[in-house]
Amino acid sequence: MRTSLSLQPGWFSLISATLTAVVVGFASTILVIMEAARSVGATPAQQVSWAAALCFGMAATSFILSVRYRMPMITAWSTPGAVLIATSGGSITYANALGAFVVAGLLMMVAGLIKPLERAIEKIPAPVAAAMLAGVLLRYTLGVPGAALALPWAVLPLVAIFFALRLFYPLYAVPVVVAAGVGLGLLSVDGTGVCCNFGLTGLVWTTPAFDWQTILSIGVPLFLVTMASQNLPGFAVLRASGYQPPVQAALLATGAASTLLAPFGSHAINMAAITASIVTGPDCHPDPAKRWLVALPYLVLYGLIGLMAAGFVQVLGALPKDLITAIAGLALFAPMMGGMTAMLKEPRDTESALAAFLVTASGVTVLGVGSAFWGLLAGLVLFAARHALRARRRDLG
Repeated sequence: MRTSLSLQPGWFSLISATLTAVVVGFASTILVIMEAARSVGATPAQQVSWAAALCFGMAATSFILSVRYRMPMITAWSTPGAVLIATSGGSITYANALGAFVVAGLLMMVAGLIKPLERAIEKIPAPVAAAMLAGVLLRYTLGVPGAALALPWAVLPLVAIFFALRLFYPLYAVPVVVAAGVGLGLLSVDGTGVCCNFGLTGLVWTTPAFDWQTILSIGVPLFLVTMASQNLPGFAVLRASGYQPPVQAALLATGAASTLLAPFGSHAINMAAITASIVTGPDCHPDPAKRWLVALPYLVLYGLIGLMAAGFVQVLGALPKDLITAIAGLALFAPMMGGMTAMLKEPRDTESALAAFLVTASGVTVLGVGSAFWGLLAGLVLFAARHALRARRRDLG
């Protein structure tokens, strides 16, 4: 069946949802990426190359996976992985860090070839997946009141605009708030705005060095934290939205991209969770079968950001943190409502879904792994126990 790519009403929501996902995904964590790069001794040129390589990898993998499997398979960089690097860098050299990134990417590809792991991911129950998603998003949306208190002159108007548009023109709520928020932030910096160089960014090759201590201290933990805190929630988001993601293909594609781009600074590319929730729901497109088209604007937007990474890093890095928090929280309001509705859809699974939601929303970190993984685990254990008990009762009855 041929899919028409001509401009039609659905394209407005597709493009606006993609723009929101790109702004929220890039602006909210780019400073963490830069801190990770600095912690391993990256020069300014290498830092920009790091950001550009990630953008190119995300654009390419999202486009390939989404077009091939006709679902919105959006990829992102590993924010927990960047936090791990930033806190573990110290005396580690840049070349050794790149070697650890190569190993982490190869481990991701190996994980994609392990069939039992692939099957286990594919069988995650939809209510538990939705609860985990809602728990993650809750922490972001709860940041809006605090941001309003810290930056009332900017955040309160955005909140008023958002809910007014939600009442009358819901399609325009998120893009208008994102545009208004970024504009307010840029105009407020030092009272004069921001001036940046938007020349083309070049990738900087650095030959990786393989040091076993660095591999054990960064490479293996980077793989584990990316799998637990990014890929598993990312697949869960797709399942919560009614899709059946090809786990093996996704792990192979993101692992290969991470490995090939590591010499340019890319630490890890993985399935998106937070930003994916923006483009997998009805606000993106009313027809689930057409949401994969977000891959086209996603490719263009992240490709442009990668080409002009130096300027974008400076612009978005200049935005007030509270403003970014508010924009992200408002943009994720509708996806959170969708997640909470889906997690309570089946009354018999409410207990396991609620456990997943509460553990995820708590924000706890155990053994360096974030709450999304532990929430998913708690929900799955309860879900399995409940269904095993029901099956036993049926057999005995």
